[in-house]
Amino acid sequence: MAGMLYLCATPIGNLEDITLRVIRTLKEVDLIAAEDTRNTIKLLNHFEIKTPMTSYHEYNKIDKAAYLVQKMTDGSNIALVTDAGTPGISDPGEEIVKQAYAAGIPVTSLPGACACVTALTLSGLPTRRFAFEAFLPHDKKERKNILESIKTETRTIILYEAPHHLKATLKELYDALGERSITICRELTKIHETADQTTLSSAISYYQEITPKGEYVLVIEGISKEELNAKKQEKWETLTIPEHMEQYLSKGLSKKDAMKEVAKDRGVPKREIYQQLLL
Repeated sequence: MAGMLYLCATPIGNLEDITLRVIRTLKEVDLIAAEDTRNTIKLLNHFEIKTPMTSYHEYNKIDKAAYLVQKMTDGSNIALVTDAGTPGISDPGEEIVKQAYAAGIPVTSLPGACACVTALTLSGLPTRRFAFEAFLPHDKKERKNILESIKTETRTIILYEAPHHLKATLKELYDALGERSITICRELTKIHETADQTTLSSAISYYQEITPKGEYVLVIEGISKEELNAKKQEKWETLTIPEHMEQYLSKGLSKKDAMKEVAKDRGVPKREIYQQLLL
């Protein structure tokens, strides 16, 4: 009989944030796969957990996941823990989950601490809809594409950032998004936890004088629908109506449907577009 994969959420700073269920599971499984065994051993020692441990991280995630899946196929129960928080969120956990499902291994997630949700609830910004981007990619082209894509994001945006990159990232965000409200969360659940509600420009000024320390979660307001519509309107106003029509005709739309879309973009009746095209 196959074993099971347990995704075990661990504290992001405060050891009291671990659940009784996670402690019990870590004691009962056959093996714990940890992103950083040096970090996890401190947690295990604190709760007197003696279960054997093996490393599972970004640089061995594909081959090691295959090895662990085979162990579960043979009947072992394995718990996955990452450095902090919920496995599978901005860490190599998603690979082993994918391989486990492909092999028919049952997977369950034991809920607990998660930095992005903790920061969102602290932020004071809208929480009903949000977009989680984790760490911005280091590749310049990919990073530029992500920043470009979130320009028109109406949902609250959540990013992770390391202290030594914070200043540069705040400047990039301001250049891409313009002025926005932002809540900068630092050292969540720890003694020196802070959640500063500010703006991007004010944050840039503040960190010109202060050296960032600790781990950061940035919660940024999305663009308002009114501002987004205004920006779209500005874009269309740079085109003539025939140029605007051509954008839709080139996508295979009929002339009638293209006129409908152009009228919708410009916020005018379709007959007005028709009359302009006859001129």
